[in-house]
Amino acid sequence: MVSKSGESLGGQRGAGSKKSLSPTLIDVAKVAGVSPITVSRALHRPEVVSKAAREKVLTAVRQVGYVSNMLAGSLASNKSRLVAILLPTIANSIFADTVQALMDSLTSAGYQTLLGLTGYSAEQEEKLIGALLGRRPDGIVLTGTLHTEASRQRLAQSGIPVVESWDLSENPLDMQVGFSHEAVGEAIARHLMGKGYQRYGVVSLGDPRGLRRCNSLVAELARHGCSNVPTVIMPPPATLEVGRAGLCQLLDEGHHPQVIVCSSDTVAQGVLAEAASRNLRVPEDLAIMGFGDLSSAAQVHPPLSTVRVDGKFIGEQIAKALLDRFRYPASSHEPIRVDTGFRLIDRQST
Repeated sequence: MVSKSGESLGGQRGAGSKKSLSPTLIDVAKVAGVSPITVSRALHRPEVVSKAAREKVLTAVRQVGYVSNMLAGSLASNKSRLVAILLPTIANSIFADTVQALMDSLTSAGYQTLLGLTGYSAEQEEKLIGALLGRRPDGIVLTGTLHTEASRQRLAQSGIPVVESWDLSENPLDMQVGFSHEAVGEAIARHLMGKGYQRYGVVSLGDPRGLRRCNSLVAELARHGCSNVPTVIMPPPATLEVGRAGLCQLLDEGHHPQVIVCSSDTVAQGVLAEAASRNLRVPEDLAIMGFGDLSSAAQVHPPLSTVRVDGKFIGEQIAKALLDRFRYPASSHEPIRVDTGFRLIDRQST
């Protein structure tokens, strides 16, 4: 007999086979004093089992040293209980709150997660998607909306629920949870113009979303008569060294901006450090604006003006979109587009 998770519920083995020394689901059920199907549900669908039953099962699992056979479960139920999350990088913490909230929600619902790093490359993302599809994850979370045509086609053909996060576009793959990077750039431009700044500079990573924010900023400034904004594009990932090098390049090229807009708080803190080493007063000689509102942004001197994105809320909304789709697959034709918004944080660096 096989449970819905695909694990053996009986102890019979074929003739000539050796008895396994590994604890079975039956062993856990006996120790917990519950049925084998309750054990299976507690391990793979904990939301449908009472808290008391879950605690009994988990105690028994630890006692007998049971290891769940996830492969067998996926073969029997056609569900892997796996969600793949593709990130550009883990070199800084801008995505940390999103990933933590997403993983917490999925884990509590009985799903495992797998992380992959794209390095801000659509081509690398395509390779990872190709490898992932062979494992048939129940869902895939992508960062951003820039994908190769091959990736778009393979994901569409797979039928696997996909969430594009930290971005919005007019041509979604499936579900989207994020915000408009163009709107961020425009909002920063209007905010700084309102403070009276006239000479601008940009230090950005060469990642697609950071570049879109900066291009939008420059376009909005141009619409108000402020053109020829010097821009330095640095290779990812974001580091303090990158920010320091970016400011060095701007100044060495003879530019004298009143304010520098950076594609991330980490880059902005590097600019802040380089300004201090040159005895430039912030914001009197040079104002600095970041993006992301990392926990360190309010602690540097002077505290960094930035754009706050609620990463935890993004992660929770991604999990909700996926879990709803898993529970109600018939709703897959309904578009899901969650705009999580952003907020400008005005501190002493501007």
